[in-house]
Amino acid sequence: MSFVALIMAGGKGTRFHGETEKPMALFMGRPLIKRVIDATKESKRITETYVAVTLSTPKTAQEAKNASVKIIKTDGQGYHKDLQQAIKAANLFCPVLIISADLPLLSGEFLDNIIEKYIESGKPALTVLVPQEAFREYGLSAVSVFEFKGKMYAVSGINILDG
Repeated sequence: MSFVALIMAGGKGTRFHGETEKPMALFMGRPLIKRVIDATKESKRITETYVAVTLSTPKTAQEAKNASVKIIKTDGQGYHKDLQQAIKAANLFCPVLIISADLPLLSGEFLDNIIEKYIESGKPALTVLVPQEAFREYGLSAVSVFEFKGKMYAVSGINILDG
């Protein structure tokens, strides 16, 4: 079973106070978006990668174009509306691995492991969660936190939906 990756890279980055678009911020000498694109290309399960951009992320769009992935321009009306718009615009009515553009430590192997868990689950959707205490341990704060089986978890920015 093959999968399509959709990298969400159109946000305004309001919590990011850098001098460039957040997906273009450098991590170990390379833009965040390039690292995420490379992880999707390393995956054995992902056959095609799309990057959703907006008017807020023109440099990110150019970086994605340079990386030879497909670009979807969305209206910039927020994550969920842009996600819906991107899926419809590209006719992604198949399992889609949705990844935030600001996850520079991903690898193809890690993404393949997530895909395997999704397949094993037999469910139409999967959300990758991180224990909230892991955030605290590293001095980070989580924006969205959920309770699951008595423990608190934060969203990771990685999901799979059967479009």
